[in-house]
Amino acid sequence: MPIVTIQQGPRGVEQKRELVEKVTEAFMAVLEVPAESVFVWIQEYPAESWGVAGKLTADR
Repeated sequence: MPIVTIQQGPRGVEQKRELVEKVTEAFMAVLEVPAESVFVWIQEYPAESWGVAGKLTADR
């Protein structure tokens, strides 16, 4: 049973639906597992809660 965790900034529900669908399809194709066995968790973080290159994302 594959478990996928995606960490990202906030996105709309339609984008998340498509992302979960396509990630599931990729696991089905590569690992040859049924869709029912693929679990996708999306953890969203606001821009003030993460940074890159020494700066908060909110400040970029």
